[in-house]
This record gives sequence, structure tokens and C-alpha cells, in this order.
Amino acid sequence: MHILVLNGPNLNMLGIREPEHYGTQTLADLIAMIEDEAQRLGITVECYQSNHEGDLVDKIQAAYGKADGILINPAAYTHTSVALLDAVKAVQIPTVEVHISDPDTRDEFRKISYIRQACIATVKGKGFAGYLEGLRILADYAKK
Repeated sequence: MHILVLNGPNLNMLGIREPEHYGTQTLADLIAMIEDEAQRLGITVECYQSNHEGDLVDKIQAAYGKADGILINPAAYTHTSVALLDAVKAVQIPTVEVHISDPDTRDEFRKISYIRQACIATVKGKGFAGYLEGLRILADYAKK
């Protein structure tokens, strides 16, 4: 099983950006945790971060026929990107939306998620552990 893990804009600034919401660990720390959990689960992962919406769309499209699942934190694009929604719908790869913080407890505009309607699950507000939960959801889904 192969999972594409996508992180959207500003997640390269983890550890610096709003530590009260995102903590003090870095993107490198997150990737190491994901890779360790993937190895434990017997799956492979490809982790990718971009601040550019089109790059994320390109990665989703390139996953067609190659990835068994997508774990995505669209970050700010959660609330704005129909393009990411359409890309996930187009490739029909089981996708889990993940958020480090809980967007529903923050600004009103953050309560809207365009991509959610194309996802099999959403994990939010569990910090980095939410990514590991998302991996397990995808691994379990593939067994069905």
C-alpha cells in the first residue's frame, strides 16, 4: 500500500508559525513521525509540501493509478480551493483530510471545508497524532 501525504501552504513553517495552534515541532519532525508509523503499518509514503495550489493539484493527479490513498492537510486551501476538491474527485483515490488544530474552534471562515465532501474521513484538532490516525484510517479502508 502506498499513501501520498500532502501538506499545503505555510506548513513548511511549523515550529515557527503560531505555536499556540500548531505546536513547536517542525515539518521534518512530522515527516519522521509519519514515516515511522508507515513502516510500522507496512505501507510506503511519499510526503510533499507546497505553498502553491497548482502543485498540490498536480501531485494529486500524478497519484492516479499509483497511490492507494491520500492524506491531505490542505491548510488555508481547505477553505478556498475547489481545484483541490475537483482533483480528489477526479482521481477517486480514498482521501483523508487532516488538520493539526481544529478549524471549527477558530475563525468563522475556517469552518468551511471544500475538500471534505470528497474525503472518507476528517481528523482535526489532534496535533501531529492526527496524521498517524489518518494513515491508520486509510490502511483499514484498503483492507475492506
